[in-house]
Amino acid sequence: MAQVEKRGGLLRKSSASKKPLKEKVVLMYDEIFMTEDPSKCSPRFWEELFLMKVNLEYLEGKLESLDGEELMKIKDNINCLFQHCIQALGEEHPIRVVNALQTLCALIRGVHQKNKSTSGFDIINMLMGFDKAELCMKNLMESLDSLLCAEGSESLKSLCLKLLLCLVTVTDNISQNTILEYVMINSIFEAILQILSHPPSRREHGYDAVVLLALLVNYRKYESVNPYIVKLSIVDDEATLNGMGLVIAQALSEYNRQYKDKEEEHQSGFFSALTNMVGSMFIADAHEKISVQTNEAILLALYEAVHLNRNFITVLAQSHPEIGMVTTPVNPAPTTPVTPLGTTPPSSDVISSVELPLDADVQTSNLLITFLKYSSIVMQDTKDEHRLHSGKLCLIILTCIAEPMRHRKKAADKNLPCRPLVCAVLDLMVEFIVTHMMKEFPMDLYVRCIQVVHKLLCYQKKCRVRLHYTWRELWSALINLLKFLMSNETVLLAKHNIFTLALMIVNLFNMFITYGDTFLPTPSSYDELYYEIIRMHQSFDNLYSMVLRLSTNAGQWKEAASKVTHALVNIRAIINHFNPKIESYAAVNHISQLSEEQVLEVVRANYDTLTLKLQDGLDQYERYSEQHKEAAFFKELVRSISTNVRRNLAFHTLSQEVLLKEFSTIS
Repeated sequence: MAQVEKRGGLLRKSSASKKPLKEKVVLMYDEIFMTEDPSKCSPRFWEELFLMKVNLEYLEGKLESLDGEELMKIKDNINCLFQHCIQALGEEHPIRVVNALQTLCALIRGVHQKNKSTSGFDIINMLMGFDKAELCMKNLMESLDSLLCAEGSESLKSLCLKLLLCLVTVTDNISQNTILEYVMINSIFEAILQILSHPPSRREHGYDAVVLLALLVNYRKYESVNPYIVKLSIVDDEATLNGMGLVIAQALSEYNRQYKDKEEEHQSGFFSALTNMVGSMFIADAHEKISVQTNEAILLALYEAVHLNRNFITVLAQSHPEIGMVTTPVNPAPTTPVTPLGTTPPSSDVISSVELPLDADVQTSNLLITFLKYSSIVMQDTKDEHRLHSGKLCLIILTCIAEPMRHRKKAADKNLPCRPLVCAVLDLMVEFIVTHMMKEFPMDLYVRCIQVVHKLLCYQKKCRVRLHYTWRELWSALINLLKFLMSNETVLLAKHNIFTLALMIVNLFNMFITYGDTFLPTPSSYDELYYEIIRMHQSFDNLYSMVLRLSTNAGQWKEAASKVTHALVNIRAIINHFNPKIESYAAVNHISQLSEEQVLEVVRANYDTLTLKLQDGLDQYERYSEQHKEAAFFKELVRSISTNVRRNLAFHTLSQEVLLKEFSTIS
């Protein structure tokens, strides 16, 4: 007997002499693509259609194969199919609901492919007709909301989220997707929150829910009032916020795990250092970079949560026992290959995988540490443009995290076995500073890095929090950065205004000089600051000579260099005050090379005669503003994420055999 094989909706016998036979569902699709109403000759046409297993590939391909004029001829039938899909979502029989959801996916994608050059309004007209669009979308969104909130099938909920992601990402620029106006009016925000706050649903659908929310928040966010932005900004339910944080932490943790696996293959010790908060967060001299695709979709979700919702800050430090627990997944799904910009959700085994502990004795982690580990890996190699943008997003998130810290009171010490989390942030910033002084100088990232440090210092000063940190490492890194700027003056000035960065660095030192006694841990720490300035006086002298030279010329850098000249006044006063006294001490005591303790002795004995100028505004900074500074960056970022989410909604992810197995019988 000849074997039967199926291709593109055709049933072929192995004998070439026989004509191929079409599946019944394909024949029904062909009837829809005629100009006549298919239900005229067959009154039960629509009822029967949704009992047939959907052939996504054929339906979508058929829509794409028609030109605009041909498509317009069958517009009424397309409208009718769309409306019957929505009606089928209310059916009791789950197979009909599954088939309706999948058919809607194919319709939306197929029609959009044909209408790429036209406006969103044409797509709305083609799918449902202008006159019925409002009611159609209201019914669709209500049905999806009900399915997502019901206690029914998790597979159905998954397909609902896939359809919504398909709807949102059907255009590269989501703000041009006018269908989303109806998603704004008929909000599914509460359904998304319910998924995130309910552990079983969150484990199954949390990733898709978080990515969907992040994309919806970005619809016309600068042009109109986006209800998802408004609602996200006021969420204060602890279970919901923690649920969102857990989903993000798990996705970032999966990236860290993948990196760790690759790092072990390369037999490098980098990641082991990350497991210790005190340890270095970078490889300075990695000969071979280890590449793991980054996940901007989940980073965007973290950014929106931190930026919009001030209550989310508390989630960052919340321990996540669910990440720390060791459990074995029942049926782990194979990991889907991650496309560039990594918008594919992590495999299901990630949800119950072990998060890397901070040290050998701690079995839980928190979102901030997981994010810092992620950032440290991403920031290793910023020569690649994509990773440069990813590093920029990490620093923007850190900027947003640093600002709200000033609203929080210092937590009481509870005999914690580790340093405050802010030390880990400072570690990351210090390591970034010392490892990125290179020919392709990432100026923008350096500016953001110094801004993060400055905002943290402003918080320490305002709240008079004495932070036990190895400040010398920061001072040394900043001085080395100044030396790099000076030694590469000609090359860097051809591309960048290095005086903006130099001024920020000098003002960090001014911040320590003026207010260090309020936040440095001990008086000796303040003495060490002076020692470091005196020890490295040649670097500050060279900087002064450089900016003085350029500020006295009539070139383009005159004003920028002049600001640095004025900012150096107190640093120069310290050097000019103490150096003669140190030299005198050495001469009187016949010592050719003074020890650190001897220099500190001179410093302590001569504070009283030092005169410094009061500098205003050192503890002031410009608040972060996305719309005014970062709108273009986020527009391109969301476009990339939208494109890749759409690519990952491939046929195999929509045609889920598990659905048909789950609903194999109709009662």
